[in-house]
Amino acid sequence: QAQLVESGGGLVQAGASLRLSCAASGRTFGNYAMGWFRQAPGKERECVGVIMWTGGSTWYADSVKGRFTISRDNAKNTVDLQMNSLKPEDTAVYYCAAGNSYSSRYRDYMYWGQGTQVTVSS
Repeated sequence: QAQLVESGGGLVQAGASLRLSCAASGRTFGNYAMGWFRQAPGKERECVGVIMWTGGSTWYADSVKGRFTISRDNAKNTVDLQMNSLKPEDTAVYYCAAGNSYSSRYRDYMYWGQGTQVTVSS
C-alpha cells in the first residue's frame, strides 16, 4: 500500500529556514509527479511546488518562487522541500502528495501524507 510520510515541520521565526522531507513507500513512484501542498486555516489547499520523480522537472507557485526548492533522492525514495526566508504567511499544514499528472491541482493527486505543521512567527 502506498504511503507518504512527511517530517521536518516546526516553529521558526520569520527569515529562518526549514527543510521538509517526504518518505515514499509501498509502490513505485517513478512516473509520478510529487507535489507539496499547504493549507492554512480557513483557506483552500494550494500547491507550492511540483517535481517529476523521473527527469526532475519542477514547478513553483509565484508566492514561493526563489525561496522554496524541491528535490528528490531516488536512492532514499524521498522528496524534500527546502524553505528559505520564511514569512508568517507561509504558516500552514504542509502535505506531500503523489499523482500521475504534472499538475498543481490537488484533485490530480491520489496519494497524500498526513501533513506536517509549519508555523512562522513574526
